[in-house]
Amino acid sequence: MAEGDCDVIGQLLQEVFEDREGLKRLVEFLANQAMRQEVGEHLCADRHERTPRREGYRNGQKPRRLKTRVGELELSVPQVRGCEPYHPSMFARFQRSERALLVACAEMYFQGVSTRNVRSVLDAMCGGEISSSTVSRVAQEVDEKLATFRCRRLDQTGWPYVLIDARYEKVRVDGTVVSQAVLVAVGVDSEGHRRVLDWRVGDSESEQTWSEMLRSLKDRGLLGVKLVVSDAHAGIVAAVHRHFQGASWQRCRVHFKRELCGKVSYKVRAEVVRELAAVFAPQQKAECMLRAEEMAVRWEGRYPKVAQMLREGVEDCLAVLDFPAKHRRRLRSTNMLENVMKRLKKRSQVVGVFPSRSACDRLLGAQLLEVDEGWCVEGKVYLGMEDDAPRASVPPARAAA
Repeated sequence: MAEGDCDVIGQLLQEVFEDREGLKRLVEFLANQAMRQEVGEHLCADRHERTPRREGYRNGQKPRRLKTRVGELELSVPQVRGCEPYHPSMFARFQRSERALLVACAEMYFQGVSTRNVRSVLDAMCGGEISSSTVSRVAQEVDEKLATFRCRRLDQTGWPYVLIDARYEKVRVDGTVVSQAVLVAVGVDSEGHRRVLDWRVGDSESEQTWSEMLRSLKDRGLLGVKLVVSDAHAGIVAAVHRHFQGASWQRCRVHFKRELCGKVSYKVRAEVVRELAAVFAPQQKAECMLRAEEMAVRWEGRYPKVAQMLREGVEDCLAVLDFPAKHRRRLRSTNMLENVMKRLKKRSQVVGVFPSRSACDRLLGAQLLEVDEGWCVEGKVYLGMEDDAPRASVPPARAAA
């Protein structure tokens, strides 16, 4: 940094303690200096420097306002010619999911189908209205990253565990607001790390829609699947049995409990939950099945549908018992994936009604990509995979009554 610049910084630091505007002016100066440094790296040459690596030339400056916590900054963005345009890194102020949200809101605004709070969302995110060219550029940037992510190969490792689930969003299709299913698949690899595998926006959770996703995963190299965890939606179950032959299917216990409680009066739901917890308490299938039958007999008189559901559905909730005990707690339900879905819901609620399927796919896909990157950066092992071969359950001796 030049000696004159050091003097300017010293003066601005003094103003920080004397004037409320001093901090803003200091940030403005540092931001402008950072952009001058960046444009030099972009051109591979400093100001007035002649080098064989020079990419282009400076072409003046353009005023730009940037809203920050210290106030609205008045910046001078360097312009270039004879090379790729220069975009200051500080203006990439949104993460991918936020940029996708910006596109979704802007689409609604430009198509005339915005809700009452779209303008306030745009104001909060980007300091005012945005142009259609900005929307197009940001959308292209997000779409390229998402396409690369969802087409990556999966055959570098095995995927013993796969969890799948769906949520529904309101999307405008051909001028009509309809409900669209957002299908999400998460896998645990052979080293115990969890990763987002894929997502889809479809008309429903039909067998065909789920089959398209599972077929795509197999085409990309998804191998070694031993257990698939999901709820008992007919479309999911049919697609899993069709595409993952030989793999076990674990019915989510949390979904099972909710469905069972929906068949009784709210006055006895707490009692049903306690008894169901006792059914799942043993670590052997035979004992669990015996307790389920005893519970079914107790409830058959008042609630025959409860007894029927216990007899038909409990065994599907016990597939996890054939796998290592240290894995069972996290594989007996789709709770981990439910937490991901809550994050998607929090983001999609800002939009309300998506203007198109592509907007829905882009926003939720960008959010899922950030979830995946967060898991990678965190680096924590989700499941310890040492000695993780499935094991058969050994029924214990039944205690004498």
